Amino acid sequence: MTFELVSENKSFGGRQQRFKHFAKTLNCEMHFSIYLPPAAETKPVPVLYWLSGLTCTDENFVTKAGAQAYAAKYNIAIVAPDTSPRGSDVPDDPEGAYDLGLGAGFYVDATEPPWDKHYRMYDYIVDELPEWLDQHIPHILTDRASIFGHSMGGHGALTIALKHPQDYRSVSAFAPIVSPIRCPWGQKALKHYIGNDQQAWREYDTCALIEAGAVQVPMLIDQGTSDSFLDTELKTALLEEACKKADYESRIRYQEGYDHSYFFISSFIEEHIGFHHKYLLEE
Repeated sequence: MTFELVSENKSFGGRQQRFKHFAKTLNCEMHFSIYLPPAAETKPVPVLYWLSGLTCTDENFVTKAGAQAYAAKYNIAIVAPDTSPRGSDVPDDPEGAYDLGLGAGFYVDATEPPWDKHYRMYDYIVDELPEWLDQHIPHILTDRASIFGHSMGGHGALTIALKHPQDYRSVSAFAPIVSPIRCPWGQKALKHYIGNDQQAWREYDTCALIEAGAVQVPMLIDQGTSDSFLDTELKTALLEEACKKADYESRIRYQEGYDHSYFFISSFIEEHIGFHHKYLLEE
């Protein structure tokens, strides 16, 4: 099977589609969702990648964020991949925990068995998915792209953009894990996927990349002050400190009273899409 259009719904004059395809990078079948604005019927449009957080699939953002109205307004396609490889032969957390394995790919390329056979979400997002879009979706400008995400997906968006500034014009995140090497979620995932070499972990740590001299990418961060994970897992202050020390320009906003949910995301999604629109339009 090359690919299959699983579903399609009209939304704000455009098309919300869901595809299934075989991902060579991940060695399994994968789903992803894409919103094509009305303008994509007749002309090429830029693309904005959304990376979701722990436990999510490609459908959480599509059904909860309310992004379609603003993607239609700004003439941007939004691509939302799944958060991990899937399938009966794909390894999962042996204890069934939500923060490792299925739904918890952490957007890294695993090097440790048994994870290394399937868990290569980094390469899938950076290379295989854009190539697939180029081949199968008309009127998508994959060379005019930006990226954003939430929590684990915010971590993925930030690290990918920082390591590929030539490929992403801007990056934003809602409640991102800014330093997985310094939080329980990240430490567990990196130990299993990458091994015990903590120097290798730094390649997937936003703060470490900025401290190491990452090239400037336009950056917007929103973090709710009532987020129950703020102090233990997200640690936004570490990113503020890293940016200050490196003289790295970023816009980090604390939103009073907001939590970690899609109620938070949907409240500011228009501002994020508008932020990316500015950079996606630049020649």
